[in-house]
Amino acid sequence: MNERFPAIDRAVARERFSRAAATYPGAARLETEVGVRLLERLDYVKIAPRRILDAGSGPAREARALAGRYRGARVIALDFALPMLPRRGLIERWLGRGALPVCADFHRLPLAAASVDLVWCNLALHWADDPLQVFREFERVLAPDGLVLFSTLGPDTLKELRAAAGARRVHAFIDMHDLGDMLVAAGFSAPVMDMELLVIDYAAGRRLLDDLRASGQTNARVDRARGLSGRQFLGAFGGAPLRSTFEVVYGHGWKRPPVEPGVKTVRVFKRVP
Repeated sequence: MNERFPAIDRAVARERFSRAAATYPGAARLETEVGVRLLERLDYVKIAPRRILDAGSGPAREARALAGRYRGARVIALDFALPMLPRRGLIERWLGRGALPVCADFHRLPLAAASVDLVWCNLALHWADDPLQVFREFERVLAPDGLVLFSTLGPDTLKELRAAAGARRVHAFIDMHDLGDMLVAAGFSAPVMDMELLVIDYAAGRRLLDDLRASGQTNARVDRARGLSGRQFLGAFGGAPLRSTFEVVYGHGWKRPPVEPGVKTVRVFKRVP
């Protein structure tokens, strides 16, 4: 994206998630926990979606929960790594008749404008090369008064690993205020952003690295360091106990209804310090 947030090599990221499809469910502990917390936020939202997009669904874990919450809604489970998606027959048994697995990149959604009522995106947005473009796609496919609800990772994520391995070996994550600005720029109204810090204690640093590999979440920066020099830190880091920080950012915004002819709107967005 820029020097502050280096671009993600999407082809490399897709390859790594594809390779990790079999081990992902057992290793994606953070995604499972955050998915539960994100679902709880729907308790405070009045919405009855007929069509739901789970963008970056992986094995469709939260898609199943969404289908259970909104009975009769058609759920689209979308992921850019084909091996991560359940087969069509299996996903229909899980999510109901009409449920659809789609292999596509959320930078260019293969969906019609105003075709879904809820866009759900759990811990996938930080794999976007251009989050603003993704938000614009979410806004395009949402029907008027539709909702986007997402979680992603913030700048303090994996700070311990970054300190040990070097900045170029760990992704750079976007601040929640910048993400809020992107929601507004994409056309969403009433954006709400907040964050929390989650900590996972590992008996040894190598356990964190094993989880990242098994879930496909290894370094895919375009400017990533190549070669084997990173192994120099594994001796001390890999064997020592590790408390690993994850800054989890939550956000949501609403699709504006169509503007009536002759009515002018003015956007006002107060940046929270």
